[in-house]
Amino acid sequence: MTDAANYTPSERRYAEMTYRRSGRSGLKLPAVSLGFWHNFGDHGTYDNMKALCFTAFDNGITHFDLANNYGPAAGAAERNAGRILREELSGYRDELIVSTKAGYDMWPGPYGDWGSRKYLLSSLDQSLERLGLEYVDVFYHHRPDPETPLEETMGALSQAVTSGKALYAGLSNYDGPTMERAATILESLHCPFVINQNRYSIYDRSIENNGLLESAEKLGKGIITFSPLAQGLLTGRYLNGIPADSRIRTDGRFLSENQISEERLDSMRGLNDLAGQRGQTLAEMSLAWILRDSSVTSVLIGASKPQQILDNIGALTNTTFSDEELHAIDELSLRQQL
Repeated sequence: MTDAANYTPSERRYAEMTYRRSGRSGLKLPAVSLGFWHNFGDHGTYDNMKALCFTAFDNGITHFDLANNYGPAAGAAERNAGRILREELSGYRDELIVSTKAGYDMWPGPYGDWGSRKYLLSSLDQSLERLGLEYVDVFYHHRPDPETPLEETMGALSQAVTSGKALYAGLSNYDGPTMERAATILESLHCPFVINQNRYSIYDRSIENNGLLESAEKLGKGIITFSPLAQGLLTGRYLNGIPADSRIRTDGRFLSENQISEERLDSMRGLNDLAGQRGQTLAEMSLAWILRDSSVTSVLIGASKPQQILDNIGALTNTTFSDEELHAIDELSLRQQL
């Protein structure tokens, strides 16, 4: 990686990364993608954000995943990403996949949340302005809306593509049956719906139980998983208890202290021992466990330091598991589901 002020990507950026087709579509994503959820808001430093993006791209991570409300504050991640795209990566736009989403609370009043046509299309326009882009590659509906007709929400995604403001449509946090209904509508509108984004990890098997994994494979739709390391439980950081500088101490929204029980510690230590037997860290094995499934297109990682990106890419060196290893992982984890 060169100096941030004069960035030129590595000529070997495509030498090692694995790329997977998103379902049966023509779109390929890197097996590891960079999420902008936690470390691209106003609390971060811009130089570190650039270093994260440069390290990712230098190593073949071509997919940057955002949402309208990522920050803090809401919109900050898109603004910071837009500045990096404009000042450092403008010459490489066609090598990048940039995705964003709308579906959570974004602005006051009745039109700034959920899944109405008004909200989704207005939000996309705002996202494009913050990003400084004419289009995003994937535009997601971020979560199902129980009150807006599915036909309206899917119609808005179709309009986003038809208008040229998005190339593909995606769905996030949908279960299998609802995704299948949505896919039928989008197919009738000739809208290229190619990917589902859902939480999935050794400790969170929701998509195995709600039909999403099975439905995505049946319909030929891709899956990209977020929180693959279970908010840090599968990083090895908590094997000896809760560190003093842990995010649990300052922000318990996503992981609370009571989730680090003695039983879970025993589970994490057992998984860590198994990872060591495989020649991997706990984080590497946890990412590899997700990527062992050909139905999964990519895993989304978050990083606060460039080295974390490099460490996570290490998972790609071994994504094959024996039946005995898979059984051991289930035995160690299924009783500790989040």
